[in-house]
Amino acid sequence: MSIPRPGPQHHPHPNAKSPIGLPEGPRRQADVAARRVLGVRASSVFSTPPRAALDHETYAAARTACRALGIGLSAQAFALRAKILEVEAVAASDTRVFESHPEVPFWALAGGRPMQYPKKSWNGQMERRRLLADAGIVLPDGLTGRAGEVPVDDVLDAAAMAWTARRVADGVAIPLPSPPERIAGRDVAIWY
Repeated sequence: MSIPRPGPQHHPHPNAKSPIGLPEGPRRQADVAARRVLGVRASSVFSTPPRAALDHETYAAARTACRALGIGLSAQAFALRAKILEVEAVAASDTRVFESHPEVPFWALAGGRPMQYPKKSWNGQMERRRLLADAGIVLPDGLTGRAGEVPVDDVLDAAAMAWTARRVADGVAIPLPSPPERIAGRDVAIWY
């Protein structure tokens, strides 16, 4: 998920859930590092498709490009192609855009341990809500209007991303990996 750093004249896309920094090779170090720390929640981080795959308009052609690199490509990852390319273009021209993944801030809020329960389970939602409250992010028991129809795990993820955005704005966010990988002249990391 991409996080815009606060600043003048910034208009973030409301659905920007995308990696920043497309690998030329098979893997991004940010994805590898995030999966490593998330342990049992590692599967929540999908591998960022390489640029060679996203240059193609069809899933079949993108899969062929990935096979040439010795990797696979899920239909889910390819379905994000347009959003990934959109965020990539914004990030290339705006250094205030950072990437994170909701499970990474939750891992950090838990003192460097992966969440015990899946985020869609009751226990997982309560575990995440407690961590946010301990960090000073108290979510209301009810949301009004259309916000009340948003899935609970999405609200919790957004709050975790807000925690990370504050850390980025305060200059205390930490990258995975550390130091960040350089791709196309940009530091590429998942921040928390």
